Amino acid sequence: MRVLVIRLGALGDVVMSFGPFAAIRAHHPGAEITLLTTKPFAALANAAPWFDRVAIDERPAAWNIAGLLRLRRALAGFDRVYDLQTSGRSGWYFHLAGRPDWSGNVRGCRFPQRGPERERMHTIERQRDQLGIAGIADFPAPDLSFLTQRPTPALPARFALLVPGASAHRPGKRWPASRYGELARVLAGHGLTPVVIGGKDEVPLAAEILAACPDAIDMTAKTALLDIFAIAARAALVVGNDTGPTHIAAAAGCPAVVLFSRDSDPTMTAPRGPDGSWPTVIRVPVLADLTVERVAAALP
Repeated sequence: MRVLVIRLGALGDVVMSFGPFAAIRAHHPGAEITLLTTKPFAALANAAPWFDRVAIDERPAAWNIAGLLRLRRALAGFDRVYDLQTSGRSGWYFHLAGRPDWSGNVRGCRFPQRGPERERMHTIERQRDQLGIAGIADFPAPDLSFLTQRPTPALPARFALLVPGASAHRPGKRWPASRYGELARVLAGHGLTPVVIGGKDEVPLAAEILAACPDAIDMTAKTALLDIFAIAARAALVVGNDTGPTHIAAAAGCPAVVLFSRDSDPTMTAPRGPDGSWPTVIRVPVLADLTVERVAAALP
């Protein structure tokens, strides 16, 4: 049996699909399972135990005939497709693939998850409901040891992660770096070395935090995606915005305090622990109004 799983989205979305990935593999133990994803997640997918093959979606434009033909070949020949992206784009793939045996929310597929209630579910519960319709009822806890037991850089015995970044096009999701700097001083005062993580876009934010707290360690743009899991598994706690590395830390079992503004809804997108547990969520309309004292009081 050949099975295709589609998951294209942002880093946090991919992390929240680890449970469904494991459930699909457990339900189809002898199948050849392919993940269709985008290039940034190829290394993660290739390291995972849930897939036999990884195919890259180049997301070709409608005028890119050669790209569309490559995509159609990538979608062809599967006995079952689980569309965990369930976007307008991935729904269109149902037709491009020739309308195979499909789990998703597209009209006319064999296992449709439709109706307004799906739009009110957290991503994890929505995906479980979708797979339940397709006959998958068992959701074993995903084994993340292939990520959490990787070697890590040399770090202090006790440290806390700070995640000051978020999508560049959604600045309302970011708590000001100056507040993270103040919080870093609080953490250092409690014997926890603040460690700032993120990509190259967060380098200036880390510099501002270290200017306020020279005891902090800047790891921005210094770790590969897979390394963050192992670092988070060692951390005492994480404080971060609603963004990918915060999802990683929570999935790795790190106690998390996650900061939300009105730009996103934690009931739909909050990071979750490896057992599905919820983090500590602080939500205010405007993150610039959130005080350091309130965040510090919520630390585990």
